[in-house]
Amino acid sequence: MNLIQYLSSDWHNILTLTLQHLKLVGIAVSLAIVIGVPLGIAITRHRWLATPLLGLATVVLTLPSIALFGLMIPVFSQFGAGIGPLPAITAVFLYSLLPIMRNTFLALDNIDSGIQEAGIGIGMTFWQRLRMVDLPLAVPVILGGVRTAVVMNIGVMAIAAVIGAGGLGVLILHAISQSNMQKLVVGAVLISLLAIVADILLQGLQRLLTPKGLQK
Repeated sequence: MNLIQYLSSDWHNILTLTLQHLKLVGIAVSLAIVIGVPLGIAITRHRWLATPLLGLATVVLTLPSIALFGLMIPVFSQFGAGIGPLPAITAVFLYSLLPIMRNTFLALDNIDSGIQEAGIGIGMTFWQRLRMVDLPLAVPVILGGVRTAVVMNIGVMAIAAVIGAGGLGVLILHAISQSNMQKLVVGAVLISLLAIVADILLQGLQRLLTPKGLQK
């Protein structure tokens, strides 16, 4: 069976696994944004939190992905969910946390002090300044962290197939066990294409949300 025949005969399964892969990554990165951005804001305001939080996130990121997935199994086995999407989403969430939290911190920390003083001078509270001045200026850099997390973890999520999470990694595992080059090529190429398309889309969103003054 050649590549075209394989695609035409198994396209429904390939599409299902692709959507499953996107769903897993989307949930994990969305959770990382919801938690990572507030943590980045917190360490901007309370600098003593920066070293322990960023250090811990860095340690997690240095763990081999297969080891981190393996560590999730006994933890979630206590709740009857050691195999499947939950440990995979948790592992990828932890991998996504560092770039998002770090970029939020760096973006807010590098805002020109004159802009912040102007906000204080017109009577803005910290939260008013954050909402109306600091975050709009920081959005491009924060989205840079989101882009890094998404592109990196589209690849990492492929390994989640070994713990029964599904996604395009299933094609690669089956290809290896069956010595099927068609499945291997399709799985690898689709993962690469997803990462490229996601990066292009997020780059467009980053450009769209960048204030016009900064674009110039």
